[in-house]
Amino acid sequence: MSYLKLQADSAAAVTPSDSANIPPITGGDNNVGCVLYIGGAGNVRVTTYGGNVVTFNGVFAGTFIPVNVVKVWSTGTTATNIIALW
Repeated sequence: MSYLKLQADSAAAVTPSDSANIPPITGGDNNVGCVLYIGGAGNVRVTTYGGNVVTFNGVFAGTFIPVNVVKVWSTGTTATNIIALW
């Protein structure tokens, strides 16, 4: 039986940016994304690993966004204290 690990090994604060992606945890070019923790309520505009740009509206403080995210946009993001989890 295979085991699916649901806990993160690493975490880093995210600064929303309209130009820069969240760096991959491995430091290379293989950015498969990360899960987000939202510390302060608001909207979160992201680019997913699949290339979709979507806005999660009305996200509550303390919420996890279980989507492989490669970018958190400055434009359209009002949530604060965002943490990337790998």
